[in-house]
Amino acid sequence: MLTAHYTSSRFGQLHYVECGEGEPVLLLHQTPRSWTEYRDVLPLVGATHRAIAMDTVGYGASAKPADDQSIEMFADGVEDLVAGLGLESFHLVGHHTGGVIAVEVAARLGSRVRSLVLSATPFITPEKRARAAWKRPVDWVQPKPDGSHLMELWNRRRHFYAPGQEAALNRFMADAVRVLDRAEDGHIAVRLFAMGERLPRITAPATVICGQDDDPSMPSFEPMVNALSATGHTVPGAGVPFPEQRPEEFARLVLEAVAAAGAADR
Repeated sequence: MLTAHYTSSRFGQLHYVECGEGEPVLLLHQTPRSWTEYRDVLPLVGATHRAIAMDTVGYGASAKPADDQSIEMFADGVEDLVAGLGLESFHLVGHHTGGVIAVEVAARLGSRVRSLVLSATPFITPEKRARAAWKRPVDWVQPKPDGSHLMELWNRRRHFYAPGQEAALNRFMADAVRVLDRAEDGHIAVRLFAMGERLPRITAPATVICGQDDDPSMPSFEPMVNALSATGHTVPGAGVPFPEQRPEEFARLVLEAVAAAGAADR
C-alpha cells in the first residue's frame, strides 16, 4: 500500500510517498512532475524494498521556495529528506531531471549511495551550458484568459505518449499546471549544471537506462555510460515517460542494479 508523508527541511515541508519495507530505494522524478511519475513503479520495487518517491523541492506537494532553482538546491532537498528519514545508506534512482539531481547527490554522499540508476539523464557538457540561454522552452506557456495555453501544453507533450496513455499525460498536466509559472525552471537548472565536475566524484556502481523512443535523451546514453563506466540498457517501447509506459521493465532494471550492488558487497 502506498502511504504519503511529510518531513521537515530547510525549505519547509517535503512530501514523499513510500511502499514496502527493507533496504531503501529513493526515486527522483523529472520536472515539472511529482512522485506520481512513479505511481506504478513504487509497488513493484516496494514488494522487496522500501521504495520512496519524493516531490522535489519546488514541485508536487513539497515546499516551493521563491529562490532561483538549481540542481544544487534540489540536491539540498534530497539530503534533507534523507536526513529526516534517517537513511544511513540507500539506492538512488533518477529519471531525466531527477537523474541530474541524482548525479549531484551521489557526488556529495559517496558510499552512502549504494547504487545509482540514471534513467534518460541529460549529459551536460560545457558546450550545452554555453547554449543554455538560447534553448527553446520545453514546458513554459503564456497563460491566456480562455485557457488555450493548457491545450498548447498538452500538444507539446502529446507526441511523447502513445494512444491509450492519456491517463499518464493527464498526470503530467496536473503536475505542470500546479507549477505553471515555474514549469521551465527545472529544465534551465539542468542546462546550467556543471556535470563534468561532479561525475568523477561518484563512487556508487552506476546503471544507465533509456527508452529507445526517448529522442531527447538517447544522445546522452553512450556518453553517460562511458563517463561512469556504467552498465547500460536501452528499452524498446519506452520514451520520455518511461516509468509510466513500462513500469515493470523500469522496476526490473532498478532491482537488478540493487541486487548487483548487494552481490558486490558480499
